[in-house]
Amino acid sequence: MRWLGSGGMASYVRPDPTSSALLTIDVQRDFTDEGAPAEIEGTRAAVPGMRDVVEAFRADGAPIVHVVRLYRGDGSNVDACRRRAIEEGAEIVRPGTAGAEVVPELTPEGAGPLDPEELLAGEFQRLGPREWAMYKPRWSAFYGTTLDDRLQALGIDTVVVCGCNFPNCPRTTIYDASARDYRIGVVPDATSRTYDRGIAELEDIGVRVFESVDDARRWIATDD
Repeated sequence: MRWLGSGGMASYVRPDPTSSALLTIDVQRDFTDEGAPAEIEGTRAAVPGMRDVVEAFRADGAPIVHVVRLYRGDGSNVDACRRRAIEEGAEIVRPGTAGAEVVPELTPEGAGPLDPEELLAGEFQRLGPREWAMYKPRWSAFYGTTLDDRLQALGIDTVVVCGCNFPNCPRTTIYDASARDYRIGVVPDATSRTYDRGIAELEDIGVRVFESVDDARRWIATDD
């Protein structure tokens, strides 16, 4: 969008690597593993790119939040569009199961399994020195969570997003971040099910679209 230009307006949306956090969205085994009950096409293929971005943020000491879904077996905390399937016995990201875990490629060495009780209570589970898991009850990582408070406490004004199923949770999280005046970046090569129109629409609201995983890695390692 031309009116963003390269002047004053752009200065409000330009992501800052020195005050940034990475959000990985729903990169759990039930959505990622081949043959998993809710496998999302393209997620397994995007994991190497996600891993490279995570490792770059980790090496820089920048905060990382792995955002997850957890569906109770009675369906009580499940989106309306999926609740019936869970009530009828579908076991998808059920708390305490292997399928609910973040794929091991993304978690730091020595991190234990997710703690469903802690996460469902709205707590951030520490996985590493500057790395946490958190539960979100709906599409957006900001809906019904304290993510905004956590980021503000860390001095974060920029979020970079990658992960699973762009049309749903990553995209909704990005728009909610924009509504809170965060500077935003997205890594399409580390996100499943991206599409050209959706990415162009993000650019129209000032989101930085990284051209590649290497582009994102260079950005976090510098002061650009």
